[in-house]
Amino acid sequence: MSRVYLDWNATTPLRPEARDAMIAAMDVVGNPSSVHAEGRAAKGLIERARKDLAAALGAEGADIIFTSSATEAAALALQGRGIVCAGIEHDAVRSWCDESLTASIDGAVSVPDPARSALQLANSETGVIQTLPDGLFLTDATQAFGKIPFAFNWCGAQMAIVSAHKLGGPKGVGALVVKRGTDIEARIKGGGQEMGRRSGTENVVGIAGFAAAAKAAQADLERGTWDCVAKFRKILENTIAESAKETIFVGKDANRLPNTSCFITPGWKGETQVMVMDLAGFAVSAGSACSSGKVKSSAALVAMGFDREQAGCALRVSLGPVTHEDEVHAFAEAWIREYEKFRARGR
Repeated sequence: MSRVYLDWNATTPLRPEARDAMIAAMDVVGNPSSVHAEGRAAKGLIERARKDLAAALGAEGADIIFTSSATEAAALALQGRGIVCAGIEHDAVRSWCDESLTASIDGAVSVPDPARSALQLANSETGVIQTLPDGLFLTDATQAFGKIPFAFNWCGAQMAIVSAHKLGGPKGVGALVVKRGTDIEARIKGGGQEMGRRSGTENVVGIAGFAAAAKAAQADLERGTWDCVAKFRKILENTIAESAKETIFVGKDANRLPNTSCFITPGWKGETQVMVMDLAGFAVSAGSACSSGKVKSSAALVAMGFDREQAGCALRVSLGPVTHEDEVHAFAEAWIREYEKFRARGR
């Protein structure tokens, strides 16, 4: 079997629809801020993409501000706002917030003051899905968008952040979705693009790919593609649980993304598991991709109540719409072989 990619929460393969849209956009020569025909053509492409993305997001009537990433979108929304969050949030959100909210061992977060709070819709490491309170200041929908039903206009949040490369679009483009009329202070100033909220010539090619990927992801969701993925995740967890009785499946009884499994095998370091599985032909991770290369325990798991040693022994497997059942079985079998070697060494 060729290499198997099981790290979809880190980034996804580029969808054919996104690739085609990007190739077509490369032939649009104009600067979207120019008033001539070529410029208007580029601007028209951006505005069509904005409309298509809004439709996929259930955000008609909201403002969509294109950015270079979800990280930039988070900074645009949160810098200087005095917002609070829990330690399970992605670093892009945590960096701007006071981590005063608490999470349970199952990952649920209590939000007493929604208007001053940020709360992710789903966690990238555990897949745990939150119930968003009405009036929430910001939700990070990056991992959830395209995997579970989501409509910005009905989610109760004032703002949301999303990213193209988490649903089959290109890397290097994201968006901040804002209720119309919300005050946003530009962090990048210059030519006044994106309604004066984010200056700089727009990434026309990336934006075209983002919208095409979002449209295709929504079609996958409506077809029930992720229901099949959830079945494969169940097979994976049941197979591993039969052989590794002490392994803890994080958030197992919580509502989770259909593709995400995070499990802790006490004493077996997550980075070691990633390396041995990589050598066996499988791409998985020990946590958020933005923390890769850093030998440290998962902040999200620690915030949920796991100790640092446990959190350092976590492995994340995230499946995708084109993951095959035989690939899941192959991974489980390879992981169990390595687990048995780990046990034989006396940990």
